Amino acid sequence: MPMNRPAAAALAASLCLLTAACGSSSDDAASDKTAETAASRTGYPVTLDNCGVKETFEKAPSRVVVMNGASVAEVSTLLALGLDDRIVANEQSYGRSEVPGRAAAIKKLPTGNVKLNDAYDIPREAMLGLRPDLVLSTTSYGFDQKNGFATRDQLEEVGANTYVSPQGCRQDTSEMTIADSYQLLRDMGKVFGVGDKAEKLIAASEKNIAAVTEKVKEKKKPKVMVLFSNMSMGGNDFSSVVAKGIYNDILARAGGSNAFENASKTSFADLSKEKVAATDVDALVVIGYNDPNPAAYARKLLKEFPQWPAAKNNTYVTLSDSMYLGPSNDVAVQKIAEMLHPDAL
Repeated sequence: MPMNRPAAAALAASLCLLTAACGSSSDDAASDKTAETAASRTGYPVTLDNCGVKETFEKAPSRVVVMNGASVAEVSTLLALGLDDRIVANEQSYGRSEVPGRAAAIKKLPTGNVKLNDAYDIPREAMLGLRPDLVLSTTSYGFDQKNGFATRDQLEEVGANTYVSPQGCRQDTSEMTIADSYQLLRDMGKVFGVGDKAEKLIAASEKNIAAVTEKVKEKKKPKVMVLFSNMSMGGNDFSSVVAKGIYNDILARAGGSNAFENASKTSFADLSKEKVAATDVDALVVIGYNDPNPAAYARKLLKEFPQWPAAKNNTYVTLSDSMYLGPSNDVAVQKIAEMLHPDAL
């Protein structure tokens, strides 16, 4: 007959009293030493302070759920670290990538057959039904009960750790930099016990970016317009124009500057056509988010604003995941630098 946990604990205590084999200080010391040795060997437990919440991992997660968050940062990071087999449900996709094979690899990942909510993300009951042991969210929005999501406390109750990506705690990514991409890589390296691989990826990216930046450092910094193709986020004609965030860090490393950096205090500016027309734009960076032909959108803009230097010189590049938080920012730096300063590269 199976015993409940209190009964089993009581029986164990009784046996210890009768046999005198369970309580010696030497055995306790040996047990502690064994535990310390095992922890040292495996690297666990791992504790992260994430948005003011301490998350402790006793072992590498094996049932990971990646929330949408209009991002590919988290799923791309897991793929870069070779952790695709740990994902039981992924809702992130840009439909394309600068990294060969990544878009196809993301497409092959399981989705958990979840019916998404109006925010195109995983509602509470569906999330709990996936039985995750780690849930990744781009911002704290993904754990907000008001929006119908499972909270971090609710997920902890079912044995799931949670993680909000860098700069996502306040749901404000306007101060994000490339360093945050490295932090995401580093944190996932620790969580999954692949820290060495994470550090190698970071070192390679830093080396690539430094090499490009050195070549363009004496060059004039053209004014660049960065925006998402065929996407509306506000009430004006141009509501997906980037103002601040990691995009500006990438532009600076590539020898450029954001033409609309002062147009908003947040990550995105909501601009009228008149404001856009009155601004000198030397080059375009169009980010394709599930858009099969962002180049067509770029050419349309150049035709619409023929007075831009960018239009006169046909200067544009289309990017996707490398321009966002994630493991491939060095690719964006390289491609933008090649567009802005072809003579230097």
